[in-house]
Amino acid sequence: MYTHMRGLLTAVVTLAVVAIGGAAPAAQNPTFPARDLPPNVNRPAPVAVNRALPASISGGAWKSGHLQGMALDRRKGYMYYSFTNMLVKTDLRGKPVGSVTGFTGHLGDVDFNSADGRVYGSLEYSTTKAYYIAVFDADRITRMNMDAQTAGVVSTVHLKEVVRDYTADMNGDGVFDGDTANTPDHRYGCSGIDGVAFGPAFGRRVGPQKLTVAYGLYSNTSRKDNDHQVLLQYDVRGWKKYERPLKESAPHRSGPDKADGKYFVRTGNTTYGVQNLEYDGHSGNWLMAVYKGKKKTFPNYSLFVVDGRKAPALGTIGGQAKPERGLLLKLLAKGLHHKPSGTYGWQSAGQYGLIALDDGRFYLGEAGTTGSGSGARQTGKAVMHRWTGKTPTPFAKSR
Repeated sequence: MYTHMRGLLTAVVTLAVVAIGGAAPAAQNPTFPARDLPPNVNRPAPVAVNRALPASISGGAWKSGHLQGMALDRRKGYMYYSFTNMLVKTDLRGKPVGSVTGFTGHLGDVDFNSADGRVYGSLEYSTTKAYYIAVFDADRITRMNMDAQTAGVVSTVHLKEVVRDYTADMNGDGVFDGDTANTPDHRYGCSGIDGVAFGPAFGRRVGPQKLTVAYGLYSNTSRKDNDHQVLLQYDVRGWKKYERPLKESAPHRSGPDKADGKYFVRTGNTTYGVQNLEYDGHSGNWLMAVYKGKKKTFPNYSLFVVDGRKAPALGTIGGQAKPERGLLLKLLAKGLHHKPSGTYGWQSAGQYGLIALDDGRFYLGEAGTTGSGSGARQTGKAVMHRWTGKTPTPFAKSR
């Protein structure tokens, strides 16, 4: 750190800019307007727009799994990176501040909850049928290699709704076929969970921020009942009663009996479902970045956008062996359009990390590797883009 008073003064001024944002010409704003908002009732406190955020932030290079997701605490100036089996915390210059390690399950997408200052992420243990939301005490992540089970910085909440769908015996043979796509089991093709994001109830712009959790979906082109993304919404304000420390040798089952809301978006089957989910406060829409599907009857886009103006509507969940109805969400009718299936979307990055800055700008995650053999490391960084809505790719790098 700085050793001279002049350097200290510079650091203080820099932190002030990070906290309140600097002025920028209006021409730097995106070209599309935000919709008018109703009076400021029951909405979270606004975060100051920060035009001094860096164009890119390195997440470092680690002996880990690949980059899965990112979360940003704009007020305190920290970025969080999920690397499959570890969480890394950096400052906005990319300097590592701390990490949480030791996960043997799959740590997926993460998001920052400004209401309680904690980081929430999806955490899977398929072999023990344990699907958790991992809750990280962000302020206590202050050193490297903090153990997920013993350092006291991680609590977990079990999602029973996910387990019911994952273990569903769809062919009625009385056998759970396990973690495999080559089966008619797993309701809706559920393979677990991945994408997570905070935002309002679907179809609204105000109200309590809910945690939305997206299913992972097996890639299976032979079945017709797996063409919807499945999204669960939870009000986490009462979750303290469910939270338990992570103990991988004895997985707990403490969590809500069911989701507060369950929703379906028809996109066509994708490979492992929604990798990164994000609510954009600027447009009011929800973005879903996926690994492309393989069904020839669908266009297999890599980015879908849920129209935030459309309230969920009760309708038929297509393709189910037994007729089933549920709450359906509409895709935004923009971008590429596949008329035979009625699907809208884009071809875009975002599968490794997606953060909306709520002003038309986004951080997109870039994953890579460095070194080889025993020296191989996984890398990740957040790169600033702006939304253009153009086809086939709706993002352009900010300059």
